Amino acid sequence: MSRVFLLGADTFRQQREWPVPDSVGIVTTESVTIDRELRLESGRRLGPITIAFERYGRLNEGRDNTILVTHAWTGDAHAAGRHSADDRKPGWWDNLIGPGKVLDTDRYHIICSNVIGSCKGSTGPTSINPATGRPYRLSFPVVMVRDMVRAQKMLLEHLEIDTLVSVIGGSMGAMQALEWALLYPEMVRSIIPIAGTGRTSPMAIALNALARQAIYNDPLWKKGNYKPEHPPSNGFALARAVGHISFLSEASMELKFGRRFAARDGLFDFFGQFEVERYLEYNGNSFPARFDCNSFLYLAKALDLYDVAWGSAGMAEALSPVSCPSLWFAFSSDWLYPPKQTEDVVAVLRQLGKPVQYHLIQSDYGHDSFLVEPEKFTAHVVDFLARLAT
Repeated sequence: MSRVFLLGADTFRQQREWPVPDSVGIVTTESVTIDRELRLESGRRLGPITIAFERYGRLNEGRDNTILVTHAWTGDAHAAGRHSADDRKPGWWDNLIGPGKVLDTDRYHIICSNVIGSCKGSTGPTSINPATGRPYRLSFPVVMVRDMVRAQKMLLEHLEIDTLVSVIGGSMGAMQALEWALLYPEMVRSIIPIAGTGRTSPMAIALNALARQAIYNDPLWKKGNYKPEHPPSNGFALARAVGHISFLSEASMELKFGRRFAARDGLFDFFGQFEVERYLEYNGNSFPARFDCNSFLYLAKALDLYDVAWGSAGMAEALSPVSCPSLWFAFSSDWLYPPKQTEDVVAVLRQLGKPVQYHLIQSDYGHDSFLVEPEKFTAHVVDFLARLAT
């Protein structure tokens, strides 16, 4: 049962049947292969590039009503609707995208594309290297968030879209939104970064380092040359569990699990588990079946490398090209990308005289707050988009 935020509604109503009138319905993931090379920040070239994407709503006659939704680390292009009537779960932001919702498909044309480096339809380590006829695996070049955005720009050029109402995303999606404003200020009319950062902290890098070591130490990883049917599942599951802890908070763990033991485990059973242990084990073990291990590592590297001031003398110089209004959100219990990291970027934008709004949202759900409690910030998004239209 999922909750749907409706424009003009003071409360959430329950979604009890499928299809529902405020859903985008059955959707199809599209893909396009662009026969051009992209010069990456590393200096290497990648091409041709395949990009998977979904779109919801209609592009208007003026071709100027598109909002680009950017996904987080292990997300994908499937942001709304279902791929079939039998789908158990809708897209990852289905409660925000659809007729009458926050990102109103009666008004906007919504696009969500899968980032390069992923395994969800866009070119990444699992793709075939045209130079060898074999999967790239670890011969795939290191990509940065900035490279992901340039690939998205190639997609929009292919679709003949040259202006965006907004770019909105959380976590790694927030990084992409900010990079859009830096790289293509003439094209972007606003950005909405949620639970993001201007540069990845040493603590976040350290957590990703632990996740990497868990994978590297799994004998089935074989330096990235594992067979897809035999991935390094044990190491990968542990890596995912490390990451998942960073998405939560002490308060959310206390609320959800407390110190409760799993029902059938005795207190003095050496291998007995607290409920939080069982939860992490379940989430970790289910993850390797739906995501590629090497892609996970490449995207983690992109997160570690993120620094908005990359190639600039400092943050002020880096942010000087931003000309569009921006709406920023941070969450009080987020310890992966704490509010201060968002506030540092906002402070520089304000010093530069840029049009910027910032909201610190009180939530107990840690970094995942933007997915778990969207009702706490979406009214601000609605107001922001409405003012853009006036």
